[in-house]
Amino acid sequence: MRRRTMLLSCTAVTLTLGATACGGDPVTSASGGDKSLGGQTVSIAGVWSGAEQKNFQKVLDAFSTKTGAKTEFVSTGDNVSTVVGSKIEGGNAPDVVLVPQVGVLQQFAKKGWLKPLSLTALQAVDTNYSDVWKKYGSVDGSLYGLYFKAAHKSTVWYSPEALDQAGVKPPKTFKEMLASARAVSDSGLPAFAVAGEDGWTLTDWFENIYLSQAGPEKYDALAAHLIEWTDPTVVKALTTLGALFADKELIAGGQKGALSTDFPGSVEKVFGPEPEAAMVYEGDFVAGVAKDQFGRKIGEDAAFFPFPSVDGGKAPVVSGGDAAVVLKDGKNQKAAMAFVEYLATPEAAGVWAGAGGFVSPNKELDLSKYGDETTRRTARSLVGAGDSVRFDMSDQAPAAFGGTKGAGEWKLLQDFLRDPSDPEATARRLEAAASKAYQR
Repeated sequence: MRRRTMLLSCTAVTLTLGATACGGDPVTSASGGDKSLGGQTVSIAGVWSGAEQKNFQKVLDAFSTKTGAKTEFVSTGDNVSTVVGSKIEGGNAPDVVLVPQVGVLQQFAKKGWLKPLSLTALQAVDTNYSDVWKKYGSVDGSLYGLYFKAAHKSTVWYSPEALDQAGVKPPKTFKEMLASARAVSDSGLPAFAVAGEDGWTLTDWFENIYLSQAGPEKYDALAAHLIEWTDPTVVKALTTLGALFADKELIAGGQKGALSTDFPGSVEKVFGPEPEAAMVYEGDFVAGVAKDQFGRKIGEDAAFFPFPSVDGGKAPVVSGGDAAVVLKDGKNQKAAMAFVEYLATPEAAGVWAGAGGFVSPNKELDLSKYGDETTRRTARSLVGAGDSVRFDMSDQAPAAFGGTKGAGEWKLLQDFLRDPSDPEATARRLEAAASKAYQR
């Protein structure tokens, strides 16, 4: 307790004065607004491009205005680990990386690439975030990652007009959802657009069913491979998912059509100029595609309902997110840490919230900062779930199993979509692939 008291006292000094001498180098707080970082440049790498990069630039500009520091952003594309690793080897490491997967964050930490976050950042996480986000940002008891942007991956998006024509309302349970889907299909429009060409969407389907049906303890155990994928709970979840995949009347184009549909294409099938389906399951980011690419008014002709509960379980809340980490090989440690401290504030989250296409796990962010009621509902659901939120399971796994196109879980669930007749055989294949990847 004495050490904890000393740490909190040190943190209080940090927050008040903007610097600390309690063990380690001084860390300037980004909340001071005193231009103390003038003349310094923070290099930041992340997966964002297009509209997301443009909106994140507003956060960078706000940080520069507050501190006097300049910023440089480099988009890494999806393969963050490879890009960052090559930059470190070439002596050109960025100062901060926005890491989109828990598994990659853990990989970076275990390679010794990361600097533990400052006491100021730790205090901000303790104050502004549910404990689950601290858990996913920590490795071996040290906090390395600050989750700035989250994705709510338990949302089913639909055309209100299509559901109205079928005479159905948003369902509360998975059983009701299948019944509503059949009613929609009977009205002449396939119920679901499934993005089977992108294997990651199929992992999200499985994870929501599994979390609700098996519960959070089993979910955590499977995510860490403490139980095998041949466990009866996995077979049961696959059987539940297979009931949807096997019904060709419910899926636009049937299994073959789904396997040739990528994620943007699945959104287009529901919200494009010539609708081919009534609903599409995926995260809150569906709204951005429906709005920006197809001109849909979110909340009016594009809406969502929470992924329904399965077999009496609780409605799942599965999330993804991007965590800011500080690299040891970066050239500007002081400004880099100050930037991460700034990202931990409601002020920084509010900048992007106002721009749209963003949900924050920061529970101190005023929901009025979001630009529309639909996004507020999404954020309220995510924050309100507290520590019952579970991070995307495939993002917690080794990339060879949970994050590689044409391999591992992505490939095996695509095979299952093609032929969902034998859940037990699929479970065995998943276990073989997972066992090999976790041993590495």
